[in-house]
Amino acid sequence: LMSLTVTSVRLTGTKYGCGGGGCGACTVMVSHPRVYLHHTIRHYSANACLLPLCQLHGAAVTTVEGIGSTKTRIHPVQERIAKAHGSQCGFCTPGMVMSMYALLRNKPHPTMEDITQALAGNLCRCTGYRPIVDGCRTFCQVQSSALQLIPEKPQLFDKEEFLPLDPTQELIFPPELILMAETGNPETLTFCGERMRWVSPASLEELVQLKASNPKAPLVMGNTNIGPDIKFKGVLHPLIISPTRVMELFEVTQTPQGVWVGAGCSLSEVRSLLQKLVPQFPEEKTELFRALIQQLGNLGSQQIRNVASLGGNIMSAYPNSDLNPVLAAGNCKLSVISTGGRREVPLNPDFFVSFGKTILKPEEIVVSVFVPFSRKGEFVRAFRQAPRKESSFATVTTAMRVFFSEGSRVVRDVSIYYGGMGPTTVSATKTCAALVTRPWDDETLSRAYDVLLDELVLPPSAPGGKVEFRRSLTLSFLFKFNLEVLQKLREMVGLQFLNVVTDVLPEKMQIQPLPREIQPSLQEFQHVSKDQSVQDPVGRPIMHRSAISQATGEAVYCDDIPRTDGELFLVLVTSSRAHAKITGLDVSEALRLPGVVDVITAKDIPGKKVRTMFGYHEELLAESEVSCIGQMICAVVADTRAHAKRGAAAVKISYEDLPDPVFTIEEATEKSSFFEPRRVIRRGNVTEAFETVDQLYEGEIRMGGQEHFYMETQSMLVVPVGEETEFKVYVSTQWPTSTQTLDIPSNRVTCHVKRMGGAFGGKVTKTAVLASITSVAAWKTNRAVRCVLERGEDMLITGGRHPILAKYKVGFMNDGRIVAADIEYYTNAGNTVDESVLVEKILLHMDNAYNIPNLQGRAAACRTNLPSNTAFRGFGVPQSIMVVENMVNDVAVVLGRPADQIREINMYKGPSVTHYKFEFSPENMLRCWEECKVKADYSARRRAVDQFNQQNRWKKRGMSIIPIKYGIAFAESFLNQAAALVHIYKDGSVLVTHGGTEMGQGIHTKMQQVASRELRIPPSKIYISETSTNTVPNTCPSAASFGTDANGMAVKNACQTLYQRLEPVRQKDPKGSWESWVNAAFFEKISLSATGFYRGPDLYMDWDKMEGQPYAYFTFGACCCEVELDCLTGDYRTVRTDIVVDIGRSVNPSVDIGQIEGAFMQGLGLYTLEELKFSPSGLLYTRGPSQYKIPAVCDVPLRFNVYLLSDSHNPHAIYSSKGIGEPVLFLGSSVFFAIKDAVAAARAESGLVGPFSLDSPATPERACLACASLFTQKIPASKPGSYKPWALNI
Repeated sequence: LMSLTVTSVRLTGTKYGCGGGGCGACTVMVSHPRVYLHHTIRHYSANACLLPLCQLHGAAVTTVEGIGSTKTRIHPVQERIAKAHGSQCGFCTPGMVMSMYALLRNKPHPTMEDITQALAGNLCRCTGYRPIVDGCRTFCQVQSSALQLIPEKPQLFDKEEFLPLDPTQELIFPPELILMAETGNPETLTFCGERMRWVSPASLEELVQLKASNPKAPLVMGNTNIGPDIKFKGVLHPLIISPTRVMELFEVTQTPQGVWVGAGCSLSEVRSLLQKLVPQFPEEKTELFRALIQQLGNLGSQQIRNVASLGGNIMSAYPNSDLNPVLAAGNCKLSVISTGGRREVPLNPDFFVSFGKTILKPEEIVVSVFVPFSRKGEFVRAFRQAPRKESSFATVTTAMRVFFSEGSRVVRDVSIYYGGMGPTTVSATKTCAALVTRPWDDETLSRAYDVLLDELVLPPSAPGGKVEFRRSLTLSFLFKFNLEVLQKLREMVGLQFLNVVTDVLPEKMQIQPLPREIQPSLQEFQHVSKDQSVQDPVGRPIMHRSAISQATGEAVYCDDIPRTDGELFLVLVTSSRAHAKITGLDVSEALRLPGVVDVITAKDIPGKKVRTMFGYHEELLAESEVSCIGQMICAVVADTRAHAKRGAAAVKISYEDLPDPVFTIEEATEKSSFFEPRRVIRRGNVTEAFETVDQLYEGEIRMGGQEHFYMETQSMLVVPVGEETEFKVYVSTQWPTSTQTLDIPSNRVTCHVKRMGGAFGGKVTKTAVLASITSVAAWKTNRAVRCVLERGEDMLITGGRHPILAKYKVGFMNDGRIVAADIEYYTNAGNTVDESVLVEKILLHMDNAYNIPNLQGRAAACRTNLPSNTAFRGFGVPQSIMVVENMVNDVAVVLGRPADQIREINMYKGPSVTHYKFEFSPENMLRCWEECKVKADYSARRRAVDQFNQQNRWKKRGMSIIPIKYGIAFAESFLNQAAALVHIYKDGSVLVTHGGTEMGQGIHTKMQQVASRELRIPPSKIYISETSTNTVPNTCPSAASFGTDANGMAVKNACQTLYQRLEPVRQKDPKGSWESWVNAAFFEKISLSATGFYRGPDLYMDWDKMEGQPYAYFTFGACCCEVELDCLTGDYRTVRTDIVVDIGRSVNPSVDIGQIEGAFMQGLGLYTLEELKFSPSGLLYTRGPSQYKIPAVCDVPLRFNVYLLSDSHNPHAIYSSKGIGEPVLFLGSSVFFAIKDAVAAARAESGLVGPFSLDSPATPERACLACASLFTQKIPASKPGSYKPWALNI
């Protein structure tokens, strides 16, 4: 459906984010008439990227454009998401709108639970979700009492202004489709494509015949399994059978023993059916139903569950299926049909044969699934652990059923199934045998744990890794089941056994689920002063200037630009070896394929074939040697994306492997494989200081990398004008000037950037290389060429944040003063130097908030055979300070004191000097810290956490409070400049252009505010169209949180020039209007166009003298977090977050608070969730949202409060504001340290005290293993070196 909406019907609001149903950007609403259900209409949300067009015969599809637009009227959902500031870059917004819209169509008064479930399958990388949830919350009937906040506090939006939701005004289902459904004699539908045939039979008999004659043809219902295989694995099915119109597959029949559910029913329908049945029967009969409801709530996203079918889920036989263990443990059975007739097949241990294979014959079709009622004395429970709480495949999933004789605790029957513990769903048969006929008590169970440990063995190099964790989960889940059964036995067996059972289960042992309800939050900022003019927008929470058009799908991104005649599509061919010589490149077969026009290689590049950065050459296309998997070798251009992809797959490259590739930091240091220069900075004398201290401690910490995961992948369109080598380049980049390449004079290459769908540092250097290659293709073919990377290619090619390994030695006194610290940082830079100069920023921030008199730092960028890493929001600072804070934490643990006390003792106080001799005042930093403690009610909550931990054995809470001092601006002085061009037209309208690019950070909105204040006209008269190199040349990248500082001053400069030019006209006609003055100026031949320029601060750093002024000023902040951790699974929830930030006087509080929340959530992802996994040969495994988990709605702190420090001023930036894009990202680490605090409490229960190592990210796996419970301790560790691990430890 996706390609139809975007190319044929030109409905570009539906966005392509990942192509695999994992991000929700392409969500649409599908409506089907249900003839078998009294002609009701079923409305549901679905992913357009997976929806097969052929399957939508007779359905109505509603896209974001269909529910409202600025030309007609906007829909309340679009309005509320926009006005609640829930749209920043806007790329995910149409998908969010459609998920919410589909919910409201089915339930006009949703609960908060409904809303979080509807949004669980929609990812956003900018906002941090809080404003989206707040906008959607306004549709809830029950507004919680906490929302009635103090009225005099300024609010970010006023919900009284919103349009009411009127369900009677929604689009009706097209009557002709209802007629078609009622009268149509169903007939077989056949669709033929270039290489595939799609057949949709109308009856069960026909389906059986079709499958018998084509046993290999897959049956497709939801396309959530076959679709990704075709798209990403290149699987080709000449025939696809779609049984969506076979009524027997959707029938539901109830019997006295249970219920038969049609195998074609979607998972959402199965769930709502079971939810309707549960209240109709006594509790003891619905144990299995409730376990299924629970698992169905966690399986995939709402969009996936709406289309994926029950039968499809069983037959895909995924090893980590969530449903199959429950169905098998519950003794479910299948009714299957083939030409040989019907038979019933039990879901038992023999049903799952091998990976993706079941006992059924290829021609057999599952018609329905029998779900039995449970009996008195029977309990069924399901548990799962996944890398993210929602929309994530399980790491391990299980279902357990036990049946007791009445009034007894002797086990009559038990079944236990696990997913994620082998190539299939596995039955723990021996463990069950150890439980049957025995009483359910500690003795029986401790025997069962040992049997289970021996029964479910995973080899240390098992696919998916996490072997120790997975094995310990099998035990933890059995233990959790045990706790629940004991609780039930206590209720069931009643008084006669009370003594036997009560001793077993003290309150402390019980496990309640983690809290999940999102509470209303606070956003506090300062009112503008009473003297400020009403029409002066500076300092007011103004909505993002494009928010409405982003919410209606009208906002234009690079790939939304209409196709031009003869346009070609470019697909890259990348290296499949990490370190090898290219011995042959054969493109002949690719050129023979239909639609393929040309293949671009290094030989085609006119002029320089390399790009030089920091003294190192990087090839645009590899010619003779490759140095990482994913390095670009050539590019195929064809008339469509599909043809180009097929052409790229046909290019044959032969290699000769070179010896000893380098992947890890350890390997690089061993072989001295570094990018120069390595940097050192010193203050005081560390060696001497170490002699005088009371205590010394040495530690190390690793920190993984991070993928940018901007919602819009790298996108560009290069259009040759046709004369004098002139080109127009439309590209999603933070640095338009960098795309003017290819030895063509810059005055002939105009780069246009309207907006980006997110960037975060990942659209600077890599985008320039991709644009160069696309330009070569356009130059060679003399046709427009478009290149839009697939999510997997983008993740493979473009690199991310640098992973680090750091070692530290710290000397401190018994009173907590840190006297000396020596820290070594090693970053994994990858195969090219790119922006690895960030080692300098690492050293410049290694003091964070602490005045350590003797400090030494060394940093090196390691050259490895992995894809090159690049700039990412924070640029080394999140890695740098993480190490320092971990070190301070260790000092606190060694001394047995609270970490916040050690932090306070060591903070800068009074007039201070950094380790590079830069003078500053830490006053606002200390104010942020103190205010954070007060706002977060730190001391009282700290006591409550300690009490909670005494009362709970298997759940622990942790708290942390972390400060930050972040330097703003570029240390490379020449980058601190900006220009602007402002035109006033005769009708009084104003066009502003400047060198900054809009990527969701609201720079255009702020520039509009600046121009409005300086020209003294309302913002509605001011328009910003795009950033382009023909209006403002020689731009600097929009980066380093310096965009508003620099461009704001340039726009201000231009507007002031114009305002002064109009002065004589105003004096002649003081009472005139703006329009009359402008008109008069034109007739008096006064120029109404002006450039503005800002020459930023002269910053520098002298590394030989180890001193300088690399930053203009500091942004300060502090963050307090509390988490609740399930020690048995490592799952956690951030219960509450309070952030106080000093950003001077905010130009726009809603934009700035949005940046703070978004950066914090990105940091939460970096430090607790996001893991890049590489194979032992250097291939990135995690190439999409199904393997790489960024934070989703389920990860938002349940209370998320942000406070802007009041009465702060900053003389170094426009209107006394401060840069805010990057600093808060590091504060996400307060979640990491809160988890570490909770883990320490769990370790204390096992008698483990003192410092322990916990690497970042603190995933459930790492947290669970660090808790060192009796179950993790049972798992034998595999000896490193004795096996080849599934993934490298990068």
